[in-house]
Amino acid sequence: MLSRVLLSRRFGLGLFLAALSAPMIGAGLDAMLPPAAAQRDVGPPPSRAIAQYSFAPIVKKVVPAVVNVYVRTRVQTMNSPFANDPMFGRMFGEMFGMPAERVQNSLGSGVIVSADGTIVTNAHVVKGSGATEVRIVLADKREFDAKVILQDEKSDIAVLKITDGGGGRFPFLEFEDSDRAEVGDLVLAIGNPFGVGQTVTSGIISALARTEVAISDAQVFLQTDAAINPGNSGGALVDMAGRLVGINTAIYSRSGGSVGIGFAIPSNLVKVYVDSAITGRKVERPWLGARLEPVTREIAEQYKLARVSGAFVTRISAQGPAAEAGLRAGDVITGVDGFEIADPRSVLYRLTTRGIGNKAELRVLRAGKQVVLPIAVTAAPPPGKDDVRNLSGRHPLDGARVANLVPAIADQLGVDAESGVVIVSVRSGTTAARYSFLPGDIVQLVQRQPIANVGDLDKVLAEPQRDWLISVKRGNQTLQLQVSG
Repeated sequence: MLSRVLLSRRFGLGLFLAALSAPMIGAGLDAMLPPAAAQRDVGPPPSRAIAQYSFAPIVKKVVPAVVNVYVRTRVQTMNSPFANDPMFGRMFGEMFGMPAERVQNSLGSGVIVSADGTIVTNAHVVKGSGATEVRIVLADKREFDAKVILQDEKSDIAVLKITDGGGGRFPFLEFEDSDRAEVGDLVLAIGNPFGVGQTVTSGIISALARTEVAISDAQVFLQTDAAINPGNSGGALVDMAGRLVGINTAIYSRSGGSVGIGFAIPSNLVKVYVDSAITGRKVERPWLGARLEPVTREIAEQYKLARVSGAFVTRISAQGPAAEAGLRAGDVITGVDGFEIADPRSVLYRLTTRGIGNKAELRVLRAGKQVVLPIAVTAAPPPGKDDVRNLSGRHPLDGARVANLVPAIADQLGVDAESGVVIVSVRSGTTAARYSFLPGDIVQLVQRQPIANVGDLDKVLAEPQRDWLISVKRGNQTLQLQVSG
């Protein structure tokens, strides 16, 4: 069970990394092998001499493009003996103690993916918008400043750019098509575990399209048995041709050390974000316009499915891409563009890598028959100016930014609802923050009046009250705040 193991992104040196690794074949055999497929065509080594070939030629090729990423972040803390007490902070944080600033350092790895110094790493390595200094150290010990040009916490991908010098001639790795990877392919993992210095480990790809450990709906991982440890986050997973197959991201461990189960973000998804960063375009996630659930054993038995696999459609939005494509509630999506689908995350991953503005094909099982449905890969319609509002006044929601639950907002916050009002953000130090309202909370009732849109909420909050009763939905829970004047 995942709940019983340590699956972490931060540990020791400031982050818990995951790295994937695998062995590579020496110069003579490397010249004979095209990218990933070649190692499957050659068969077992014909002699002991060939089996003893070194991975050194491949390592020499790829190591110069793998860097160490040092991040310095300034964080605000409260100068009080009770500062670490969560109850004290919630009740009296603004009344007692002077804010203090401290510097927090973290270490990770990164991969140069273009000669101009564009680097890809994990978003958790650069730790949000608070990063004040990012320093890049190359394998040859040269150091450069860098800036974050794209950061996406849902995918855990960040793109950096070296800002000082280099002459646009940095060593870099080319992307491999991660869809060509197969279980058993040899790979190498390269990073800086525990800060000991650049380290290479080898292994194989142990599994494809892992979603059970995903944090967001669009995450699908390659699994490897290469040794991964804290500090490897953002490092390279490369194939026998020295091409980038994935970015090391997480490990599955009870102890915090490598047990041979590591995960990497596939290169095809990484490339989507790198291309967006280079062109200056915002990364838009595909909007399906349907609610999907994993196929359970009960669903498989009820629908007479051969396997407990796929994405079960439970709801269709009236005007979304799924409705236009002819998808129906009760359908089971079994494939996208010829790739097998294990669960809803696999669907969103395939649509994301297909790209906004393109077409995809859904393979659907409907009433025991296979149906192929072309679908447009589009982004959710953006919210209008009247859909979002900042709240202020003498009420518990003062300082909250709220929005109607239009598709773009629901997707951004990961909220599963089609209507209502959701809290988008909460300003620090405001009344809403003191009452612990959080982004993603859906406001259902205020003074026992149902809230369908921001207009309803504005109207009821505008009436002066001595006592307030507010009901919000947070995940699968309904919470009530009662304030007496």
